[in-house]
Amino acid sequence: MSTPAIRLVASTPAHASGLRDLIRDPDVLRFTRVPDPPPDDFVESWLQRYEDGRRDGTREAFVIEDPADGRFLGIAVAPSIQRDARTAELGYVIHPVARGRGVATAALERLTAWAFGELDAVRLELLISTENPASKRVAEHNGYRYEGTLRSLFVVPGRWEDSEIWSRLATDH
Repeated sequence: MSTPAIRLVASTPAHASGLRDLIRDPDVLRFTRVPDPPPDDFVESWLQRYEDGRRDGTREAFVIEDPADGRFLGIAVAPSIQRDARTAELGYVIHPVARGRGVATAALERLTAWAFGELDAVRLELLISTENPASKRVAEHNGYRYEGTLRSLFVVPGRWEDSEIWSRLATDH
């Protein structure tokens, strides 16, 4: 499979409609920390948290776009940046119409390069639902290594969610 053309752009309030559409997807609600159902102001507060984090250097969010027409394909995020420790948690969520085409793999590749380059990170982490094999394949394709399962790490309404932790070090090849 060839690598799809994508571009990562910093998230802005102009991306709210794409995000609203994304969080309606049952798989997004199943495999992410988005509350189910999302509160009415979820997208706006999410965008504001990432804008605040961009300013103070503690988080970053990019929208994944099709460079040909600017179509919203998903998000690539660093929900936690620890500059002193030179570590960051990364994540990605792909719109249903863009799944299965390599968009997540390409987005994580770019996000990983950004984190090692711009943040001078030494360690990157992914937290992936134990029930999400597609996301685990994306991690593996990008050189991340499974480290273990964190039991009941996140409370999702109605259930405790186990997550696998995957990592990649700057020294990994």
